[in-house]
Amino acid sequence: MEYLSALKPNGLLRSVSTMSSEFGRRVWNSAPPPQRPFRVCNHKRTIRKGLTAATRQELLDKALETLLLSGVLTVVLEEDGTAVENEDFFQLLEDDTCLMVLELGQSWSPRSGMLSYGLGREKPKHSKDIARITFDVYKQNPRDLFGSLNIKATFYGLYSMSCDFQGVGPKKVLRELLRWTSSVLQGMGHMLLGIASTLRHIVEGAEQWQRQRHLHS
Repeated sequence: MEYLSALKPNGLLRSVSTMSSEFGRRVWNSAPPPQRPFRVCNHKRTIRKGLTAATRQELLDKALETLLLSGVLTVVLEEDGTAVENEDFFQLLEDDTCLMVLELGQSWSPRSGMLSYGLGREKPKHSKDIARITFDVYKQNPRDLFGSLNIKATFYGLYSMSCDFQGVGPKKVLRELLRWTSSVLQGMGHMLLGIASTLRHIVEGAEQWQRQRHLHS
């Protein structure tokens, strides 16, 4: 009782507050990071998969199975080959980032036939991006007549959205072309029928007007 009476209320409150803060910080630090979407491809860009991962190691483990790889793996940015070597940099990547997973002995290479155009004018140092739009043309199948197109837009560096336009093979292109030609010819046929019907009414009206004129004369 003498020991409890010697304790001050302020000291007790401070101790309880410190303990609760420390407990909350430990619980917060122990919470696992959330799952985020990524797009991964192999060295030749022939296999592309989408997956979710919370950490860099989890992404490598899933890519090992998804892309049918083996051995020691490294991950780089697919657009420019920047190496993602630590967890801190991985957590700064945006959702839906395109990553390339490399096996031992492989290195990043740019896309074949990829062209880059610039305005020839650098932006000011203190400027802030409002929107950034990237166009990515690639082929998933060598038999595709046209490549696939991926458009990715990032607004204010926070919100991003992407859209894929898948390429088609020669048979599908020919089929779509024939269907489009058939629709055009069908529309032209309806238009010609309408014009013929209008001309017929005009001719019949002119003949009827001439008959009435002869009768009156």
